[in-house]
Amino acid sequence: MPAFHVEKSIEIKAAPDVVYTFLSDFNNWRMWSPWLILEPEAKVTVAPGGKHYAWEGKRTGSGEMKIEKENPPQRLDTTVTFLKPWKSTSSTWFDIKPVASGTHLTWYMDSSLPFFLFFMKKMMTAYIGMDYTRGLNMLKDYLETGAVPSQLNFKNITDYAGCTYIGFRTSCSMDTVGEKMKADFGKLFTFTKDKPDLLSGIPFSIYHKWDVVKNKVEYTAAFPVKTVPANLSAGAVTGSIPAVKVNTIAHTGTYKHLGNAWSAQYNMQQAKVFKWKKGIDPFETYLTMPGAVPENEQVTEVHFPVA
Repeated sequence: MPAFHVEKSIEIKAAPDVVYTFLSDFNNWRMWSPWLILEPEAKVTVAPGGKHYAWEGKRTGSGEMKIEKENPPQRLDTTVTFLKPWKSTSSTWFDIKPVASGTHLTWYMDSSLPFFLFFMKKMMTAYIGMDYTRGLNMLKDYLETGAVPSQLNFKNITDYAGCTYIGFRTSCSMDTVGEKMKADFGKLFTFTKDKPDLLSGIPFSIYHKWDVVKNKVEYTAAFPVKTVPANLSAGAVTGSIPAVKVNTIAHTGTYKHLGNAWSAQYNMQQAKVFKWKKGIDPFETYLTMPGAVPENEQVTEVHFPVA
Protein backbone atom coordinates (compact mmCIF):
# COMPACT_ATOMS: atom_id res chain seq x y z
CA MET A 1 0.00 0.00 0.00
CA PRO A 2 1.33 3.49 -0.87
CA ALA A 3 2.92 4.93 2.29
CA PHE A 4 3.33 8.64 3.00
CA HIS A 5 4.83 10.80 5.74
CA VAL A 6 3.80 14.24 7.00
CA GLU A 7 5.51 16.53 9.50
CA LYS A 8 4.94 20.18 10.37
CA SER A 9 6.43 22.33 13.13
CA ILE A 10 5.71 25.53 15.03
CA GLU A 11 7.09 27.47 17.98
CA ILE A 12 4.71 28.29 20.83
CA LYS A 13 5.27 30.76 23.64
CA ALA A 14 4.35 28.28 26.35
CA ALA A 15 6.33 25.81 28.44
CA PRO A 16 6.65 22.22 27.13
CA ASP A 17 4.71 20.79 30.07
CA VAL A 18 1.82 23.20 29.37
CA VAL A 19 1.75 22.19 25.69
CA TYR A 20 1.97 18.50 26.54
CA THR A 21 -0.79 18.61 29.15
CA PHE A 22 -3.11 20.41 26.73
CA LEU A 23 -2.46 18.03 23.83
CA SER A 24 -2.81 14.89 25.94
CA ASP A 25 -6.44 15.64 26.83
CA PHE A 26 -8.78 15.20 23.85
CA ASN A 27 -11.37 17.37 25.56
CA ASN A 28 -9.21 20.29 24.38
CA TRP A 29 -9.13 19.34 20.69
CA ARG A 30 -12.40 21.07 19.81
CA MET A 31 -10.57 24.39 20.34
CA TRP A 32 -7.94 23.82 17.65
CA SER A 33 -8.57 20.71 15.55
CA PRO A 34 -8.19 21.51 11.82
CA TRP A 35 -10.90 18.94 11.02
CA LEU A 36 -13.53 19.53 13.69
CA ILE A 37 -13.83 23.19 12.66
CA LEU A 38 -14.95 22.07 9.18
CA GLU A 39 -18.17 20.54 10.49
CA PRO A 40 -19.14 22.04 13.87
CA GLU A 41 -22.26 19.89 14.02
CA ALA A 42 -20.29 16.62 13.81
CA LYS A 43 -20.81 14.35 16.82
CA VAL A 44 -17.70 14.13 19.00
CA THR A 45 -17.51 11.71 21.94
CA VAL A 46 -14.57 11.96 24.36
CA ALA A 47 -14.01 9.06 26.75
CA PRO A 48 -13.59 9.73 30.49
CA GLY A 49 -10.01 10.81 31.12
CA GLY A 50 -9.68 12.41 27.69
CA LYS A 51 -7.40 9.76 26.15
CA HIS A 52 -9.79 8.57 23.42
CA TYR A 53 -12.31 10.29 21.20
CA ALA A 54 -14.56 9.36 18.31
CA TRP A 55 -16.23 11.54 15.71
CA GLU A 56 -19.03 11.07 13.23
CA GLY A 57 -20.02 13.65 10.66
CA LYS A 58 -21.98 13.80 7.44
CA ARG A 59 -19.08 15.51 5.65
CA THR A 60 -15.96 14.71 7.68
CA GLY A 61 -16.64 10.99 7.86
CA SER A 62 -16.14 8.98 11.01
CA GLY A 63 -13.31 7.52 13.03
CA GLU A 64 -11.52 7.52 16.33
CA MET A 65 -8.25 8.65 17.89
CA LYS A 66 -6.55 7.30 20.97
CA ILE A 67 -3.38 7.95 22.90
CA GLU A 68 -1.03 4.96 22.64
CA LYS A 69 1.98 6.10 24.67
CA GLU A 70 2.80 9.05 26.90
CA ASN A 71 6.27 10.36 27.61
CA PRO A 72 5.69 13.74 29.26
CA PRO A 73 6.67 16.31 28.35
CA GLN A 74 8.77 15.14 25.38
CA ARG A 75 6.53 12.96 23.20
CA LEU A 76 2.91 11.92 22.78
CA ASP A 77 2.02 8.97 20.49
CA THR A 78 -1.47 8.54 19.08
CA THR A 79 -3.29 6.36 16.58
CA VAL A 80 -6.05 7.66 14.32
CA THR A 81 -8.43 5.23 12.65
CA PHE A 82 -10.66 6.41 9.81
CA LEU A 83 -13.82 4.38 9.22
CA LYS A 84 -15.37 6.62 6.57
CA PRO A 85 -14.95 7.59 3.74
CA TRP A 86 -12.53 4.63 3.68
CA LYS A 87 -10.89 2.51 6.36
CA SER A 88 -7.31 3.26 7.33
CA THR A 89 -5.10 3.52 10.40
CA SER A 90 -2.33 6.07 10.87
CA SER A 91 0.39 6.52 13.46
CA THR A 92 0.70 10.13 14.60
CA TRP A 93 2.85 11.70 17.27
CA PHE A 94 3.98 14.99 18.75
CA ASP A 95 7.60 15.81 19.50
CA ILE A 96 7.98 18.55 22.11
CA LYS A 97 11.27 20.35 22.70
CA PRO A 98 12.13 23.35 24.90
CA VAL A 99 13.49 26.45 23.15
CA ALA A 100 14.23 29.99 24.30
CA SER A 101 10.77 31.20 23.25
CA GLY A 102 8.95 28.29 24.90
CA THR A 103 8.27 25.12 22.90
CA HIS A 104 9.21 23.78 19.48
CA LEU A 105 6.39 21.40 18.53
CA THR A 106 6.45 18.97 15.60
CA TRP A 107 3.40 16.97 14.52
CA TYR A 108 4.04 13.77 12.55
CA MET A 109 1.99 11.24 10.64
CA ASP A 110 2.95 7.93 9.04
CA SER A 111 0.12 6.47 7.00
CA SER A 112 -0.81 4.72 3.78
CA LEU A 113 -3.50 4.79 1.14
CA PRO A 114 -5.59 1.98 -0.31
CA PHE A 115 -3.78 0.59 -3.34
CA PHE A 116 -6.41 1.90 -5.75
CA LEU A 117 -5.65 5.47 -4.57
CA PHE A 118 -1.88 5.26 -5.23
CA PHE A 119 -2.09 8.27 -7.54
CA MET A 120 -3.20 10.47 -4.61
CA LYS A 121 -0.03 10.00 -2.53
CA LYS A 122 1.53 13.41 -3.26
CA MET A 123 -1.84 15.15 -2.99
CA MET A 124 -2.68 13.54 0.36
CA THR A 125 0.74 14.46 1.74
CA ALA A 126 0.23 18.07 0.69
CA TYR A 127 -3.36 18.36 1.91
CA ILE A 128 -2.72 16.75 5.29
CA GLY A 129 0.33 18.98 5.60
CA MET A 130 -1.95 21.99 5.08
CA ASP A 131 -4.36 20.61 7.69
CA TYR A 132 -1.49 20.19 10.14
CA THR A 133 -0.36 23.78 9.50
CA ARG A 134 -3.90 25.10 10.06
CA GLY A 135 -4.18 23.13 13.28
CA LEU A 136 -0.80 24.16 14.65
CA ASN A 137 -1.55 27.83 13.97
CA MET A 138 -4.82 27.55 15.89
CA LEU A 139 -3.12 25.62 18.70
CA LYS A 140 -0.48 28.35 18.99
CA ASP A 141 -3.11 31.09 19.21
CA TYR A 142 -5.13 29.23 21.81
CA LEU A 143 -2.19 28.43 24.08
CA GLU A 144 -0.74 31.94 23.77
CA THR A 145 -3.94 34.00 23.98
CA GLY A 146 -6.71 31.70 25.21
CA ALA A 147 -8.74 32.00 21.98
CA VAL A 148 -8.60 31.21 18.27
CA PRO A 149 -9.65 34.17 16.09
CA SER A 150 -11.38 32.04 13.46
CA GLN A 151 -15.16 31.61 13.29
CA LEU A 152 -17.05 30.10 10.35
CA ASN A 153 -20.60 31.03 9.38
CA PHE A 154 -22.02 28.55 6.86
CA LYS A 155 -24.38 30.74 4.82
CA ASN A 156 -25.03 28.02 2.22
CA ILE A 157 -26.39 28.95 -1.22
CA THR A 158 -26.65 32.68 -1.91
CA ASP A 159 -26.89 34.87 -5.03
CA TYR A 160 -23.93 36.83 -6.34
CA ALA A 161 -25.00 39.70 -8.59
CA GLY A 162 -21.87 39.64 -10.76
CA CYS A 163 -19.52 42.49 -11.66
CA THR A 164 -16.95 43.92 -14.02
CA TYR A 165 -13.53 44.39 -12.47
CA ILE A 166 -10.02 45.72 -12.85
CA GLY A 167 -7.16 43.97 -11.11
CA PHE A 168 -3.73 42.40 -11.16
CA ARG A 169 -3.21 38.73 -11.98
CA THR A 170 -0.28 37.12 -10.19
CA SER A 171 1.38 33.71 -10.01
CA CYS A 172 3.44 32.95 -6.91
CA SER A 173 4.20 30.36 -4.25
CA MET A 174 1.65 29.67 -1.52
CA ASP A 175 4.19 30.97 0.99
CA THR A 176 4.29 34.45 -0.59
CA VAL A 177 0.64 34.93 -1.57
CA GLY A 178 -0.11 37.27 1.35
CA GLU A 179 2.83 39.54 0.53
CA LYS A 180 2.08 39.56 -3.21
CA MET A 181 -1.61 40.23 -2.69
CA LYS A 182 -0.87 43.14 -0.36
CA ALA A 183 1.30 44.69 -3.08
CA ASP A 184 -1.37 44.17 -5.77
CA PHE A 185 -4.09 45.78 -3.68
CA GLY A 186 -1.70 48.62 -2.92
CA LYS A 187 -1.42 49.31 -6.64
CA LEU A 188 -5.20 49.20 -6.99
CA PHE A 189 -5.72 51.64 -4.12
CA THR A 190 -3.16 54.00 -5.64
CA PHE A 191 -4.86 53.89 -9.04
CA THR A 192 -8.39 54.44 -7.69
CA LYS A 193 -7.77 56.88 -4.81
CA ASP A 194 -8.68 59.92 -6.96
CA LYS A 195 -11.51 58.08 -8.77
CA PRO A 196 -14.23 57.64 -6.10
CA ASP A 197 -16.99 57.26 -8.69
CA LEU A 198 -15.24 54.38 -10.43
CA LEU A 199 -15.83 51.65 -7.84
CA SER A 200 -19.07 49.67 -7.61
CA GLY A 201 -18.55 47.32 -4.68
CA ILE A 202 -16.09 45.73 -2.28
CA PRO A 203 -12.64 44.30 -3.17
CA PHE A 204 -12.18 40.61 -3.85
CA SER A 205 -9.67 38.01 -5.01
CA ILE A 206 -10.31 35.31 -7.59
CA TYR A 207 -8.30 32.10 -7.25
CA HIS A 208 -7.65 30.64 -10.69
CA LYS A 209 -5.24 27.89 -9.63
CA TRP A 210 -4.29 26.44 -6.25
CA ASP A 211 -1.72 23.64 -6.62
CA VAL A 212 -0.83 22.35 -3.15
CA VAL A 213 1.56 19.72 -4.54
CA LYS A 214 3.65 22.23 -6.51
CA ASN A 215 3.10 25.04 -3.94
CA LYS A 216 1.75 27.39 -6.63
CA VAL A 217 -1.10 29.91 -6.61
CA GLU A 218 -2.53 32.02 -9.42
CA TYR A 219 -5.00 34.73 -8.42
CA THR A 220 -6.43 38.11 -9.42
CA ALA A 221 -6.70 40.85 -6.80
CA ALA A 222 -9.55 43.05 -8.02
CA PHE A 223 -11.89 46.01 -7.54
CA PRO A 224 -15.39 45.93 -9.06
CA VAL A 225 -15.96 48.96 -11.28
CA LYS A 226 -18.90 50.67 -12.96
CA THR A 227 -16.97 50.99 -16.23
CA VAL A 228 -13.47 50.02 -17.31
CA PRO A 229 -11.32 53.20 -17.44
CA ALA A 230 -9.53 54.02 -20.68
CA ASN A 231 -6.10 54.27 -19.09
CA LEU A 232 -5.22 51.41 -16.76
CA SER A 233 -2.11 50.96 -14.66
CA ALA A 234 0.70 49.03 -16.31
CA GLY A 235 0.08 45.31 -15.99
CA ALA A 236 -3.56 45.68 -14.92
CA VAL A 237 -6.19 43.30 -16.31
CA THR A 238 -9.96 43.50 -16.71
CA GLY A 239 -12.64 40.85 -16.53
CA SER A 240 -16.02 39.96 -15.13
CA ILE A 241 -17.80 37.52 -12.85
CA PRO A 242 -21.30 36.67 -14.08
CA ALA A 243 -24.38 36.64 -11.89
CA VAL A 244 -24.26 33.21 -10.29
CA LYS A 245 -25.40 31.21 -7.30
CA VAL A 246 -22.59 30.58 -4.83
CA ASN A 247 -22.01 28.50 -1.74
CA THR A 248 -20.83 31.05 0.82
CA ILE A 249 -18.86 30.64 4.04
CA ALA A 250 -18.09 33.77 6.06
CA HIS A 251 -14.88 33.79 8.08
CA THR A 252 -14.43 36.15 11.02
CA GLY A 253 -10.86 36.43 12.21
CA THR A 254 -7.31 37.01 11.05
CA TYR A 255 -6.34 36.25 7.47
CA LYS A 256 -3.81 33.64 8.61
CA HIS A 257 -6.76 31.39 9.54
CA LEU A 258 -8.70 32.00 6.32
CA GLY A 259 -7.67 28.55 5.11
CA ASN A 260 -10.31 27.15 7.48
CA ALA A 261 -13.06 28.59 5.27
CA TRP A 262 -11.44 27.33 2.08
CA SER A 263 -10.92 23.85 3.52
CA ALA A 264 -14.56 23.80 4.62
CA GLN A 265 -15.64 24.71 1.09
CA TYR A 266 -13.60 21.90 -0.45
CA ASN A 267 -14.93 19.53 2.19
CA MET A 268 -18.52 20.47 1.30
CA GLN A 269 -17.83 20.08 -2.41
CA GLN A 270 -16.23 16.66 -1.95
CA ALA A 271 -19.22 15.59 0.16
CA LYS A 272 -21.50 16.67 -2.72
CA VAL A 273 -23.29 19.31 -0.66
CA PHE A 274 -23.13 21.38 -3.84
CA LYS A 275 -21.86 20.96 -7.39
CA TRP A 276 -19.13 23.35 -8.46
CA LYS A 277 -20.03 25.34 -11.57
CA LYS A 278 -17.24 24.76 -14.07
CA GLY A 279 -15.79 27.77 -15.83
CA ILE A 280 -16.14 30.18 -12.89
CA ASP A 281 -13.29 30.29 -10.38
CA PRO A 282 -13.93 30.57 -6.62
CA PHE A 283 -13.36 33.96 -5.01
CA GLU A 284 -13.28 35.73 -1.66
CA THR A 285 -14.78 39.13 -0.86
CA TYR A 286 -13.50 41.43 1.88
CA LEU A 287 -16.34 42.84 3.98
CA THR A 288 -13.88 44.70 6.21
CA MET A 289 -10.67 46.37 5.14
CA PRO A 290 -7.28 45.79 6.82
CA GLY A 291 -6.74 48.39 9.51
CA ALA A 292 -10.42 49.36 9.69
CA VAL A 293 -11.17 46.82 12.43
CA PRO A 294 -9.03 44.67 14.76
CA GLU A 295 -7.60 41.56 13.06
CA ASN A 296 -9.86 39.21 14.99
CA GLU A 297 -12.92 41.09 13.65
CA GLN A 298 -11.98 40.93 9.96
CA VAL A 299 -14.81 39.40 7.91
CA THR A 300 -14.13 37.61 4.62
CA GLU A 301 -16.64 35.64 2.58
CA VAL A 302 -15.44 32.70 0.50
CA HIS A 303 -17.66 31.88 -2.48
CA PHE A 304 -17.75 28.72 -4.60
CA PRO A 305 -19.91 29.04 -7.76
CA VAL A 306 -22.70 26.47 -7.82
CA ALA A 307 -24.11 24.70 -10.86
